[in-house]
Amino acid sequence: MLTIATSKGRTLKHTLSLLAEAGIEPSEDLSKTRKLIVPSVCGNVNLVLIRATDVPTFVEYGAADIGITGKDTLAEHNSDNLYEPLDLNIGKCRLMTAIVTGRELPTGKLRVASKYVSLSEQYFAKKGQQVEVIKLYGSMELAPIVGLADCIVDLVDTGNTLKANGMEPLDLIMDISSRLVINKASMKMKHERIKGLIKQLKIAVDNRR
Repeated sequence: MLTIATSKGRTLKHTLSLLAEAGIEPSEDLSKTRKLIVPSVCGNVNLVLIRATDVPTFVEYGAADIGITGKDTLAEHNSDNLYEPLDLNIGKCRLMTAIVTGRELPTGKLRVASKYVSLSEQYFAKKGQQVEVIKLYGSMELAPIVGLADCIVDLVDTGNTLKANGMEPLDLIMDISSRLVINKASMKMKHERIKGLIKQLKIAVDNRR
């Protein structure tokens, strides 16, 4: 039995499409079910539905053999105990800083609002900029507007949400897409099956380029 950890959200449809091309289809509609573990039609794969931010933890500790989540989540988790063999080329967006339109960043120590605390600290440290990172989980655009922060670090897709709230993207931190991650012990114990799945997914990804 293989266990694959994934999450609901904007990339689920594309994730399921890639898995289907690799011969893995859930026995229920994952976008509607309340179940957290859903077997595949073939019966030899379980799909586990969890928060995207929890996927690396489940895979690292062996609760799942394989995981699918964004590069932003993996970079923030920052573990050496995961294999990351494949960029699935879905869920593309950018991790960026953003400010209120027309407003300049103040000199001195900045206050930055983000759920990406480690990535924010690393980015500004490389620039030699002192920051205080305020961890938020949502409504990030509100922070600079109400004076909670000078800027934000968040994912940007079309930029429409920023624009609607009087903000604009500033600096690119990294390009983001969904990645396949593998538990190291699983890679040894279930090598042939996982290797075969990686191959099938790579073919599916390449066919879409």
